[in-house]
Amino acid sequence: MGVLFVVPTPVGNLEDITLRAIRLLKEAELIYSEDTRVTKKLLSHLEITGKHIIPFHAHNEHKQLERSVQTVRENECTVLVSDAGTPAISDPGFLLVRACVEAGLEVTCLPGPTAFVPALVASGFPCDRFLYEGFLPHKKGRQTKWLSILEEERTVVFYESPHRIIKALEECVSILGADRQVCVAREISKFFEEFKRGTAQEVLDYYKANPPKGEIVLLIKGNG
Repeated sequence: MGVLFVVPTPVGNLEDITLRAIRLLKEAELIYSEDTRVTKKLLSHLEITGKHIIPFHAHNEHKQLERSVQTVRENECTVLVSDAGTPAISDPGFLLVRACVEAGLEVTCLPGPTAFVPALVASGFPCDRFLYEGFLPHKKGRQTKWLSILEEERTVVFYESPHRIIKALEECVSILGADRQVCVAREISKFFEEFKRGTAQEVLDYYKANPPKGEIVLLIKGNG
């Protein structure tokens, strides 16, 4: 019976990949990938060729789930990767992991890159206890989500896109308060890595004047 190996890939600097991850990518009979183009670029960098790569992303995961589980069962080593970081963290790969577990298949997740961990540690906010919330709802439930963390004492972690970070900071100011301490971690482990720390109003003003690019982690200090 096969094993599904969940393999984290670098969130920025390609040197962040582990030796074990490289070995499994070499040994894999099949690789499920969020974006085959991104995965092929990584494999090319690692000089790994001849791999069978199948897309598993937000637009096709439900349709091919049963077949994917059967494929994992039939192959000795199947690897699941996302575009960057650890699969299943705010990622459709979760569905494949859950389905394999429910089918009684072995699932092994390697330790490795995850954007919110270095962002949390380098924010300077308490990280002994924290609340990871993934992406904010785009519309329905958005205000309710903000209100739910109004009195939260733990550090709160969100993923956000550069196109929506201004809106998120504006909501933070209006609901949590202009003086709430926040940190925007941008482009983790990449050449233009940036940490902007300060009050919600200060960080909002900065990004209004300097529109951000790249992947973003928004951290909000607990109310305590």
